[in-house]
Amino acid sequence: MTDTGSDIAEGNAKPYSVSELAFALKRTLEDQYGFVRLRAELSKVTFHSNGHVYLTLKDERAAIDGVVWKGSVRNLSVRPEQGLEVVVTGKITTYPAGSRYQIIIETMEAAGIGALLAQLERLKAKLQAEGLFDPARKQALPEMPSVVGVITSPTGAVIRDILHRIRDRWPCRVIVWPVVVQGDAAAAQVRAAIEGFNALPADGPLPRPDVLIVARGGGSVEDLWAFNDETLARAVAASQIPLISAVGHETDTTLIDFVSDRRAPTPTAAAEIATPVLAELRAAIGDLSARLHRHGGRLVEDRRGRIATLERSLARVPDLVELASQRFNLVKSRLGAALDRNVAVHRTELVRVGSRLSPLLLQRPQQAQAERLAGVGARLGAGLERNVSVQRTELARLSARLAPVLLQRPQQIQADSLSRLTVRLQPALDRGLARLSERLTSLAKLHASVDPSAPLKRGFARVHRADGSLVREGGSLASGEAVQLVFADQARQAVIDGEADPGVTLTPAPRPKPLMTRAPRSPVTPPNQGDLF
Repeated sequence: MTDTGSDIAEGNAKPYSVSELAFALKRTLEDQYGFVRLRAELSKVTFHSNGHVYLTLKDERAAIDGVVWKGSVRNLSVRPEQGLEVVVTGKITTYPAGSRYQIIIETMEAAGIGALLAQLERLKAKLQAEGLFDPARKQALPEMPSVVGVITSPTGAVIRDILHRIRDRWPCRVIVWPVVVQGDAAAAQVRAAIEGFNALPADGPLPRPDVLIVARGGGSVEDLWAFNDETLARAVAASQIPLISAVGHETDTTLIDFVSDRRAPTPTAAAEIATPVLAELRAAIGDLSARLHRHGGRLVEDRRGRIATLERSLARVPDLVELASQRFNLVKSRLGAALDRNVAVHRTELVRVGSRLSPLLLQRPQQAQAERLAGVGARLGAGLERNVSVQRTELARLSARLAPVLLQRPQQIQADSLSRLTVRLQPALDRGLARLSERLTSLAKLHASVDPSAPLKRGFARVHRADGSLVREGGSLASGEAVQLVFADQARQAVIDGEADPGVTLTPAPRPKPLMTRAPRSPVTPPNQGDLF
């Protein structure tokens, strides 16, 4: 009975479709595991083009697929990376089309400090490879800023320390951009503050800061993790305003410390780095002013002393004026008498010359010139007639002589020409032979001056080795070496510092050849070519 009823019940049960069963399981899992917290290691991390992130969570014995929807990616505390150990929260659901279950991740955080530091080191290596840590790209801080921008929490002790320090050192305008400095929203707010300060116009109602300070007090690695955000680090590197990073205490290090233009160990130190000390500048200016006055006083005294020295070396102006005045008065007193004497002398000379002048005296030169002109005119006619007669007679004589000359033979003319050339040629040949004779004599003297045997006649001797070679330096001879001394009349044997080696036979030195002197040729007298004609 029991078995039969069971069979009937099974036969009457309503069958499920695959979709109904799949969605029923989906609802069951989502109701039972609507919120789970899971610790695992990430693997197979894939960033899809639509903004979703697909990954796998695993441990040593199991694995589960996970997905982070596009809207939840920005809320993650850490960036999903292969091998990172994380703690995620979300809900379990299924994927009916594939009969798989997965976790929809809503939050994600690193599972421990070690995982955070490993992620930080990978991010540091990435940014360093891009050159964001390069000191060459860092900007210099302004020496005397007029406006300082501070990005920090408005309620903490950090902003009070910074304002107090700036007020004591360098009273200037401080603009505070309030942000949260811890939590998921901290990185985005700090980045927005940096970009906002850089977007301010230089001449706008709100002045643009000359330098920025990003400050936060100390804390744990998790507390400071917002300042290790990659997008925040890139915003710090792209800032056109010089930026000082002052996050945590001196031992705390964040990612923006490496990309900022200057790192300060504490927020108070950041205020000191950003501003000079007004009292020190005033003291320095006072010292420079005192030094300038002292130097100027010494310079004035030196110039005054030099002027006094030059004044003593110069003559007094009244003395110069009085001397010139005396000379002027003396010349002035003498000038009147001299002018009177000059006028008297010229008046006397004029009277003497005027007494000798008369009209007859003035007419006498004119009369003499007229008589001379008349005499020259009378002689001119007779002279012209005589000149014409003489020229006519000379022309007749030349005509009588010209006819025989034109009839002479051309050979006689050539003979006369050759005779004249012969007379001129003989002196030219004599002069040429004389110059050649002088040149030959000079060459003979030069040849005699370089004759190697000439010094022998003056008492010198040449030294030859056993092979007949000439010895030029005494240091090249060895003791006991046999040599030959050649004199003007004969050659003799000798030994250097001792007796000769019996086995060495001296080769007679070649005797110099006698100089060949050539007697100058006597000038040859060419025949008188004029005799041929």
